Amino acid sequence: MQYLKAHLIEHLISYFENDYRRIEHALSVLFYAEKNAEEAIDIDYEVLIASALLHDVGIKPAEELHGFNNGPLQEELGPPEAKRILDSLGFPKEKTRKVMQLIGNHHSRSRYPYKELEILKKADAVVNKKESAKTK
Repeated sequence: MQYLKAHLIEHLISYFENDYRRIEHALSVLFYAEKNAEEAIDIDYEVLIASALLHDVGIKPAEELHGFNNGPLQEELGPPEAKRILDSLGFPKEKTRKVMQLIGNHHSRSRYPYKELEILKKADAVVNKKESAKTK
């Protein structure tokens, strides 16, 4: 899909509006995911890009509905949000399903043997650690 990354970044910015911290976090996760994927074999880059950029979209509905967010809420509420965004872009349904699985499992013990999930989790962990070190 041509210009997938650009379209997803545009949707991400529109989705999170002025929440620059969440936008920057997603872009950083994408950076590390792509870096980690350079040596990976047999991965779907479109799935990886989409899941890296959209992995935390569950935060917004969690905070709107519950006043807070955590890993389980992100995993529950994120996949439908990601599906809506990906459907609006005409993203292939089978790839959307996989992105939803990755987003719905990026904080939990892995339920899927996907290399993209392993890369996403590593990238998110690196970024979370760096962000945590900045606030100390």
